[in-house]
Amino acid sequence: MTLLDELLMGWCYTREGVIAELENLPPDRLEERPLGVKRSALDLAHHIVESGWLMAGELSRSDGDFQRKSYDELVAEHTPDPGARDRHEALEQLQRAHEAGDAMLRSAGPDLLQRPIRQFNGVPASRLSWMHHGIAHEEYHRGQLAVYARLLGVTPALTRQILGE
Repeated sequence: MTLLDELLMGWCYTREGVIAELENLPPDRLEERPLGVKRSALDLAHHIVESGWLMAGELSRSDGDFQRKSYDELVAEHTPDPGARDRHEALEQLQRAHEAGDAMLRSAGPDLLQRPIRQFNGVPASRLSWMHHGIAHEEYHRGQLAVYARLLGVTPALTRQILGE
């Protein structure tokens, strides 16, 4: 197993966790925003979809560079899906974006993904190390979905899994 295979396995685990947390939330409450919070659960799901497309799209380009366009322009270039209108659509987009991203990164291969890429802050990093950032970013938002569950009086999906529910 290559380092790329391991990272893609880690991303798969993370995306499955995001999907589980979204499935765990009451479907009629996905557009609510906790007090003082900018994004609803549905908004977070779309942001995760966009981020996955952006990560896979830019890292798999031979001329990839996170500063070659503005953030919004990069998101628009890489993200084919508009925001989801409901949980079903969001879950489909999360699954489809992950499958496509995995295929793009596998096709790019380990040689390209060991080459440097300029990050949003202008500092070069290996593409594989940037994947760590992308996966960590997704885990961060997965944690937010778990907090949303708690705020709605729902036990988060990961906690339910650990407890064997």
